[in-house]
Amino acid sequence: MITTKQHAATWQPHRPINLFTRLRTAIGTARQRRHLRQLDAHLLCDIGISRDAALREANRPIWDAPKHWCARRN
Repeated sequence: MITTKQHAATWQPHRPINLFTRLRTAIGTARQRRHLRQLDAHLLCDIGISRDAALREANRPIWDAPKHWCARRN
């Protein structure tokens, strides 16, 4: 059985995301959205999104990325 003291010793808070990681994520997001904008109709159909949905996503600002896109390294 793990005691509270042992649990506290193993728990580590998440480190804040540094500027380099934020910049790398923003550049990657911009690249992915640029490629999404360039996909033709049959490729969009393959991934299951419409042209309108692809353009909405592609036109979002680079800092507006979902949390699960951000790479956290411990």
